[in-house]
Amino acid sequence: MTQLLGWIATFLFTICYVPQIIKTTRMKTLDGVSIVMFLVQLIANVVALWYAILISQPPLIFKYALGIIFLSIVLWACFNVRYGNSSTKSGS
Repeated sequence: MTQLLGWIATFLFTICYVPQIIKTTRMKTLDGVSIVMFLVQLIANVVALWYAILISQPPLIFKYALGIIFLSIVLWACFNVRYGNSSTKSGS
């Protein structure tokens, strides 16, 4: 039962980034988005992954590794919108 709960939490924590990725890439806006929060979450996931590896917890290792991947995608989308839009606007 504890392993199942760990995997369910892993799945839910991982997919929670998907709506932000979709919104940021589709809407091309950062309204209401805190890039600093995502950077802090990325650092926290790196530290937590290290911890999970040290205590040998596969659900946590998987969760934090996926968290790092999804947060990297969110941050890429945010930076792409912020700096991609500014270069397009200045060329008009």
